[in-house]
Amino acid sequence: MGVGIAKPLECQIKTLCNPLQEFFEADRSHDDDKPVVYGRSWKASELRLKSWDDLHKLWYVLLKDKNMLMTQRQMLNAQNLRFPNPERIPKVRKSMCCIKQVLTERAIEESDPRRSAEMKRMINVL
Repeated sequence: MGVGIAKPLECQIKTLCNPLQEFFEADRSHDDDKPVVYGRSWKASELRLKSWDDLHKLWYVLLKDKNMLMTQRQMLNAQNLRFPNPERIPKVRKSMCCIKQVLTERAIEESDPRRSAEMKRMINVL
């Protein structure tokens, strides 16, 4: 019988979890009295330095965060509970708008009209 390579513990745990749990933020320890400080939104000037692939990955990270925050807000509102850190949603939305702005700038600057039109169609789907 051959010896297989064991999966790392993280992978094993992740496969046991419900994928819907990704729509909810991990609970913080109740012993932690320090408020959580979240970052700022991305600036267009910072995003202009990123590659197409990096912007694509960042878009989906932000989309996942936005979905998680909106799910959490809806769930807490249904229970008449306060949504913590509501300022996070506008930061995520602003970052997503900046990504679209940078991608649109790149599409406009594209010299090939067909490629420019295709880029614009892709951006409009976002």
